[in-house]
Amino acid sequence: MTDPLCAQDYADLAGKRLEPAIRSWLDSGGADAHTARANLDAWRALRLRSHVLRPLSDAHTRLTLCGQTLAHPILIAPTAWHGLVHPDGETATALAAAATGTSYILSAQSGTAIETLSALPQPPLLWFQLYAQACREDTLALASRALQAGARALVLTVDAPVNGVRNAEQRSGFRVPDTLRAVHLEGLSPPAARPAAPGGSPLFDSGLLDAAPTWDDVTWLRHHLPDDTPLWLKGVLDAQDARRALGCGIDGLIVSNHGGRCLDTLPSTCEALPAVARAVANRIPLLVDGGIRRGTDILKALALGARGVLIGRPVLHALTAGGAPALAHLIQVLRGELEVAMALTGCRTLADISADVLWPPDARGLGLEVPKE
Repeated sequence: MTDPLCAQDYADLAGKRLEPAIRSWLDSGGADAHTARANLDAWRALRLRSHVLRPLSDAHTRLTLCGQTLAHPILIAPTAWHGLVHPDGETATALAAAATGTSYILSAQSGTAIETLSALPQPPLLWFQLYAQACREDTLALASRALQAGARALVLTVDAPVNGVRNAEQRSGFRVPDTLRAVHLEGLSPPAARPAAPGGSPLFDSGLLDAAPTWDDVTWLRHHLPDDTPLWLKGVLDAQDARRALGCGIDGLIVSNHGGRCLDTLPSTCEALPAVARAVANRIPLLVDGGIRRGTDILKALALGARGVLIGRPVLHALTAGGAPALAHLIQVLRGELEVAMALTGCRTLADISADVLWPPDARGLGLEVPKE
């Protein structure tokens, strides 16, 4: 094939190079993958409304999130085990992020320590993902470690107290190799498990859910973090949950269904975003992930109420294809596609993007205000 020109080209390259088990881990979804496919299909189905002859001088893609100025609204989502697809692992991701002015949310399940990435000659703007640990003090210790290493925000993932049913991984026999370690989680207390009684539930009767996080844990963490630390929740799809997060002092929400990897048949993030945006009513910023593959997808996400987007699988596809240079190229491609889409819908800056760029029949279906003629 020719040199990659878009995210799908990188996905095609990665599919040819990855061994089947790793590909099943990367590209499959939960159960029958209905939600994983819906994430892609929903952005494609949403139509745009072009506008002509609008002033476009001094156009840019800059934005501010929680006091941080970003060059563009594309962030790298927290995904585990970058070492599975490239020998440089998360270091390659960090180099590409720094080269393109992209914020990188480092996974708690990364194989490279945040201190290593912060010590790079040109480190990226790092955020850090948290999972609530069985012991609250472990969660706080992990957060403190990340902040001391230079993390500019914390992202608490809340939609995966257990793994989803991942049949594709089971069929392929996927296992994380012993050569990879979740370096941030070493030494932390595991959940206290007990053997299930004969005939009992291996999940409900094992005690593993006793440590599942609750809203009280979120409130506790917010109270024990420095007041100036931005704390985001990742994995919110429901408007009621979004409103409750506001009461916990959360600084931002990431509308996410975990890439369709946990509970199958959830709505796509494109479908869920408008209701969450209405619930928070601009009181805190929103980000969204799931199925973002084109600059037009980014434009649509911003039109539905997000301030920016996260890319996950495309990052790993690009790393597979060519490491840091390939990932930097992919990010520049997506940014370029966004700029073209903005120009062709008459948007000079991100602030100009609203439901006005969506084709009215689709806007009505999403419950958005239809632009007046």
